Amino acid sequence: MTQALDTASTALFERLRGRLEGLLQALPDKPEETADSTLRCLWHLAGGVALSPDAAMELPLAPASPAMQEVLERLIEQRVTGIPLAHLSGRQRFMGLELLASPEALIPRRETELLARSAIATLRDKVLAERDSALVLDICTGCGNVAVAMAHSDPRIRVYAADLSTEAVDLARRNVDHLGLADRVELRSGDLLQPFDEPRFERAADLITCNPPYISTKKMEQMPSEIVSFEPRLAFDGGALGVKILQRMIREAPKFLRAGGWLLFEVGLGQGPAVMQRLSSSSAYDEVAGFSDAEGQVRCVIARCR
Repeated sequence: MTQALDTASTALFERLRGRLEGLLQALPDKPEETADSTLRCLWHLAGGVALSPDAAMELPLAPASPAMQEVLERLIEQRVTGIPLAHLSGRQRFMGLELLASPEALIPRRETELLARSAIATLRDKVLAERDSALVLDICTGCGNVAVAMAHSDPRIRVYAADLSTEAVDLARRNVDHLGLADRVELRSGDLLQPFDEPRFERAADLITCNPPYISTKKMEQMPSEIVSFEPRLAFDGGALGVKILQRMIREAPKFLRAGGWLLFEVGLGQGPAVMQRLSSSSAYDEVAGFSDAEGQVRCVIARCR
């Protein structure tokens, strides 16, 4: 929406959008970041309003003053040199929620909304259809995006979220406060399920969700600089084969899941069939299934704990 722009600002907008179209190397896992949405996001930011690119597309632009234009040119220069848009704006939309974003944790991706949607559907159809409330453990919570999406979806859902990175937990806590969900989401620091290794959580969870690191160490070397230079390696590196954390989750989750509870996690491209086979061969689980993305690739796997 550019109706509010004067002639000079309109000309500036078209010039800068053309520059971004020629220089911006958008990542396939951030389809919302086009030249247009990027410019609108940075335009608002130069005017003192922090928005995700999705939110920036929904609001009209204000005419650019000379001071604002100077800030905008500087922001665009930072973006085309590789600084992630979410790190500049401090915002990223996930499941319709405007989240705080920073280098402390992985920037939420649109692809992970499949995990959040699957979790919410599982809670609605398989847990809350039979119970008055739901207890969820969200592991590798990062900025807390999946945790807050679940808690926001229904007031009966109580989420305990954890991450190995204390910096990520700090950001997640800010997101919880930002969305007014402190009464439904509690944050802890520690390695996978270790923060919940106490009697109250043993065989108690209705659902465990996890978006673990699943990129193999070798593939990390081939990833775009925008990712490996600005986002925490801890959030990506899944070990030599990319499944180290997934294997631990499969082994350790039954201690915390009630009988009939569910383990649900995101997997990398091509990992789904092997992970589902591993779960099916385990005596701890049954009802193993996969959730596919728009291209038909299994990107989330779910299993019921016996």
